[in-house]
Amino acid sequence: MVRKTSRVVIACAAMGVVLPVGGAPVASAAPGFSEYVALGDSWAADASLTQATGEFAPLGCAQSRGSYAKQVAAALAVPVFRDATCGGAMTVNMTAPQQVPFGVNPPQFDRLSPSTDLVTLEIGGNDAKLAVTVQQCLTADPAVSPCLNTFVTGGVDQMSVNIAAAERRVTASIDGIRQRAPRARILLLDYFEGVSTGPGCFPAVPISDADADWLGRKLIELNAMLARVAQATGVELVDTYRTSSGHDGCQPPGTRWVEGLVPWSSNPPGPAVPFHPNQLGADHQARSVLAVLGR
Repeated sequence: MVRKTSRVVIACAAMGVVLPVGGAPVASAAPGFSEYVALGDSWAADASLTQATGEFAPLGCAQSRGSYAKQVAAALAVPVFRDATCGGAMTVNMTAPQQVPFGVNPPQFDRLSPSTDLVTLEIGGNDAKLAVTVQQCLTADPAVSPCLNTFVTGGVDQMSVNIAAAERRVTASIDGIRQRAPRARILLLDYFEGVSTGPGCFPAVPISDADADWLGRKLIELNAMLARVAQATGVELVDTYRTSSGHDGCQPPGTRWVEGLVPWSSNPPGPAVPFHPNQLGADHQARSVLAVLGR
């Protein structure tokens, strides 16, 4: 699906009024990129309930109309923009379809073409199973750490094993982009600080201090893996983590860039996807991408 970025289409979904997409100024037409494709998972889709749109992918992908990719496309005024991002996506969904509520998202690489000259990719969190693990850390007793008890056994941290295994798959995804879009400038995004190291904020986010610290350290480990992939493959890393300190899910509304367990956001007001970026987080991602592009 091709989008002319002279407009922003706004839709609502279960998972109206035209508003400017926040955070990234719209650039005047100027020489630059002509075809931009966004690839990735829910943190690339900036999964949303109040701002969900089915313009580029099934509504079940939960793409936000204010996602960083849409902001970047508008700021660059690219003539052609395709957004393949989808909540729950793994590297396998670069080349295989993904069944979601309300439809099927085609293989994300189907949106690439030989004329694609800009690609953003944010993937790996679901391959490592870090995203689904957050839910498994929830506890009614702050003295109990279900994640540490489950994932760290016999001196082996299974999450570290998962992250290491995901490295070759993310690398293969970048190789696949190059095969299909040899002219493209490729930007690999890491994951910003949704959870910090150190104590958590039980009961606001009902995760023990030990598990919260473990999750924070695993996020750093995941991002280190993505940095290695970027260096090994020669693509550009967009470091959204380093500049996101102090905006994790334990912070108050207006400060946090990712929502906690309660599925409600003030940015924008309305239902939210727990443990996913809100609009402030999407704006941060957009600024980070544009900074790497020198805009």
